[in-house]
This record gives sequence, C-alpha cells and structure tokens, in this order.
Amino acid sequence: MDVENPHHPGYADNKAAHLTRLRRIEGQVRGLQRMVESDTYCIDVLTQVSAATRALESVALGLLEEHLTHCVTDAIHAGGAEADAKIKEATAAIARLVKS
Repeated sequence: MDVENPHHPGYADNKAAHLTRLRRIEGQVRGLQRMVESDTYCIDVLTQVSAATRALESVALGLLEEHLTHCVTDAIHAGGAEADAKIKEATAAIARLVKS
C-alpha cells in the first residue's frame, strides 16, 4: 500500500485492465463448464483448463509485480517493522505462486 494513502492498492492504476482480464477468465471458466456439460473430449477440456490457468497466473504475476513496485517499495522507504512485514508478506505470496 502507498505510504501516503494506505487504502490505495498497488494495482489501482491498472484496476480496469485487471478487471477486464478477470472477466475474460471468468468467461473461459464458464466455457469449461459448458464443455463438461456437453461431454467434450477430455483432452480438449484439459487444453482449455491449461489456458485458463495460464491466464490466472499472468494476472497473479502482474499483481505481484505491482505489489512489489508500489507497496513493498513504499514500505522499504518508510523502513522499520512495516518494511520487514511487507517483505515477509511478499515472500509468502511468491511461495504460494510457485507451489501452485
């Protein structure tokens, strides 16, 4: 979060783009539901699952980059316990992304 405005998320400048991408992914997931409902061939469904997964990973990486360049950087400049907390928080988020 910005030190100047703690309620301003790092992704705020790209919020509309993130929402557009997430809505597109939501459509992909609905398409997957329709594929399963209509008994689409397994490999074709898996191919689309892979595409949706990559799309979500792309959103996650973008959000992570924005978090690091805004929230974590601001906290480091402020120093102290908040900086340590933001670094630990970012490290945990990266670990979750790598494990997924």
